[in-house]
Amino acid sequence: MAEPNDPDKLHPYAEGWINERKGTDVPTFLKFAYVVIAVSALSYIFIYWQGEIHNSDHGLLVQQFDRATQTSSTFLYVVGGLVALFIILLVKFALSKLHED
Repeated sequence: MAEPNDPDKLHPYAEGWINERKGTDVPTFLKFAYVVIAVSALSYIFIYWQGEIHNSDHGLLVQQFDRATQTSSTFLYVVGGLVALFIILLVKFALSKLHED
């Protein structure tokens, strides 16, 4: 029988700061957490696309500043595209099968 602390079954990362047992898969809840957090980031971009200019709780100066400044739609499209690419790669990674190095 193998010892529970058998060094052959542990795979070190970050110069030994993190050890992982070989054959261990990422927990399912963590896979879903990856996806939920990434989709939340993308939805945040669309919800606050033009800022929060109609919030009545903000003071007069904040409302004037929001009206005076403009957002860059091109920049927001680029950031949204990068987040979408990240989500695609993250879902591919999260749902892929475990493979050993």
